[in-house]
Amino acid sequence: LTGAGRGFCSGQDLRERPAAAQPSYLESLRQRYNPVIMRLATVEKPVLAAVNGVAAGAGCSLALAGDLRIASEQASFIQVFARVGLVPDSGSTYFLPRLVGLGKAFEMAYLAEPVDAQEALRLGLVNRVVPAEQLMAATMEVARRLAAGPTRAFGLTKRALRYALRAPLEDVLAYEAYLQEVAGATADHREGVAAFLEKRPPRFTGT
Repeated sequence: LTGAGRGFCSGQDLRERPAAAQPSYLESLRQRYNPVIMRLATVEKPVLAAVNGVAAGAGCSLALAGDLRIASEQASFIQVFARVGLVPDSGSTYFLPRLVGLGKAFEMAYLAEPVDAQEALRLGLVNRVVPAEQLMAATMEVARRLAAGPTRAFGLTKRALRYALRAPLEDVLAYEAYLQEVAGATADHREGVAAFLEKRPPRFTGT
């Protein structure tokens, strides 16, 4: 995921709605925003966000829903909801405290101050920061590496990590064992073991 132009995504444009109209935020979130966030979080493929500029409001939420975030030096993240008397949405209240901790999540939500790329890296909000002109090349390098990897195992790993965010340890251990049985039956696992024993790079096929 990346943005067209200078920004990643500035969220909803408040000028889109008629001045006299009272929008139904409930319906807008249920129908437009939440399905996208759920799809990003549950699709069994790695999702990379190449954050090329400002990620604000629901645009920040969109970046947070990715599995990995690679940021341009020009990127910034801001929870702008409080500026207009709203609550962080589109998954921000779920993802943000898990990435940066509860205290910093409160600070970002309450004060609505921008977090620049280097601070985002320090906080764990992004995985890497690169020069602006190298953003897409760096992101595609990671994407190609993932695409050449054991993609079935990546999908199962994503499923396991998401599950572990909401489950007790006993259940997580049981779920890991179940998913490991599934992964252990794949051709990629057999290929990985063979490559290790033969001291060569593995040739994964995603099966």
